[in-house]
Amino acid sequence: MKNIENKSLKLKKILRELKSVAIAFSGGVDSTFLLKVAIDVLGDDNVLAVTSCAETYPSEEEKEAEKLARNMGAKHHLIHTTELDNENFVKNDQKRCYYCKKELFSEVIKIAEEKGYNCVLDGSNYDDYLHDYRPGMQAAREMEVKSPLKEAEMTKDDIRALSKEYDLPTWNKPAFACLSSRFPYGDEITVDKLEMVDQAERYMRNLEISQFRVRHHDQNTARIEVMPEKLPLLIEKREKIVNKFKDIGYTYITIDLEGYRSGSMNEVLNK
Repeated sequence: MKNIENKSLKLKKILRELKSVAIAFSGGVDSTFLLKVAIDVLGDDNVLAVTSCAETYPSEEEKEAEKLARNMGAKHHLIHTTELDNENFVKNDQKRCYYCKKELFSEVIKIAEEKGYNCVLDGSNYDDYLHDYRPGMQAAREMEVKSPLKEAEMTKDDIRALSKEYDLPTWNKPAFACLSSRFPYGDEITVDKLEMVDQAERYMRNLEISQFRVRHHDQNTARIEVMPEKLPLLIEKREKIVNKFKDIGYTYITIDLEGYRSGSMNEVLNK
């Protein structure tokens, strides 16, 4: 516990030195915790939450971010990013996340400068830095976006524990990433494909399954990842899931026996 307290003190010191900040705010576990601590340290006049409305995120995520910001008394600004207008993003190569974050940070920086905030922050944590392929972090470095959670060496477990202590509703929220992460590299991203994934995942959320992914392997094939303990539930509801996914447009509906893991589409990069 002492270690997590030291990290918390370090985070507050980092924020205090920044004086005023605009936060790229998705409403997820990390950015919600960062927003809460920033408001506690700097006061709500010196903190702005900026949320992107994009076709690569479900509309309910945007609504949840608005509600969270409102409940914390945060100043909140919505922006509209257009990743699908960027041919580099659409072609979906290994730097897809870089192009996405570059556009997002460009817009947040613009808002921060217009409204007089000293710097822009994102919610990257220490686990992101250590354990996953995150080209979006390159965009953050290039654009001088700061990652205080990473600087304070706060892991996802640290953030969840402190979020629970602060009574934040996101403390046990499932990890989420933009819908474009559901596609194999090289598979072009389109509005229609995003809509298929969004419909499929919306249905899965109604099945008492919290942490999962629907991976879109081609126009015909969906691969479902759930936590291993939820595999029996998929079998139990197999017929309903198959019928729904076929209505959405998939022909083949598969279950990944390895189960849910973050960033599974990056596994091919290790070969």
